[in-house]
Amino acid sequence: MQTRYGIHPNHFTRLNTQEIRDEFLAGNLMLEGQINLLYSHYDRFIFGGAVPTDAPLALENDDDLRAEYFLERRELGILNLGGGSGTVTVDGTEYPMARFDCLYVGRGAREVTFASARSSSPARFYLNSAPSHAEHPTTKYTQQDANRVELGNDVHANKRVLYQYIHENGIQSSQLVMGFTELLTGNIWNTFPPHTHERRMEVYLYFDVPDDELVMHFMGRPQETRHLAVRNFEAVISPPWSIHSGAGTANYRFVWGMAGENQSFSDMDAAALDEIR
Repeated sequence: MQTRYGIHPNHFTRLNTQEIRDEFLAGNLMLEGQINLLYSHYDRFIFGGAVPTDAPLALENDDDLRAEYFLERRELGILNLGGGSGTVTVDGTEYPMARFDCLYVGRGAREVTFASARSSSPARFYLNSAPSHAEHPTTKYTQQDANRVELGNDVHANKRVLYQYIHENGIQSSQLVMGFTELLTGNIWNTFPPHTHERRMEVYLYFDVPDDELVMHFMGRPQETRHLAVRNFEAVISPPWSIHSGAGTANYRFVWGMAGENQSFSDMDAAALDEIR
């Protein structure tokens, strides 16, 4: 499990392109036959991918967690983003997972394993985990169960649909919030105009980005922004002080996962366009 440390916003402005990528961009998360995780010191958030092929993969404990097992003091959100279906087994109970199914696994679950129905078209499980102060039941939602929110318009090229799975009015958790957004055909901008939320950090995983396309992700304080060129299945760590907005060369999808002091979707500070630099 990789580890990334926090960066002060004043220090952030002095980083060059490669240094920003080294600190905030995460790739190689969806390698077949592996589980790859990254630990961020922003709200101690863990994210990564599990792509089982011929054999199941077990979520193993990491010595750095100083825990008896991975979810001793944590909760976990799982989204299947692969073309194939699979199964997540939690302490002996199997949960079939089609594309865009989400599973929340509560604190205290000791054994979590991932399997694909077909190795030729594996499930690609995206994982988000945060510290948990209480136990909540393991719960599965399909895409149809998720809260569907339509935002944006064609005029501003940001017409999009949010699917909220783990949130204050959906699957209950201690602090984890998770879902995904899809941009409709002909639309490229997400979360624009941008915002910050000082009480929560966020991680964006961009997916369904064609190999010959990319997304330009903008981050930093509104008055001092920088950008990252992001490809398919790459994730960006967004600190509480940073905007998190992107524009693609074609429409795409992205998973948003958050942790912090609250779970309120409306708790954000909008950045006026005339102050963006």
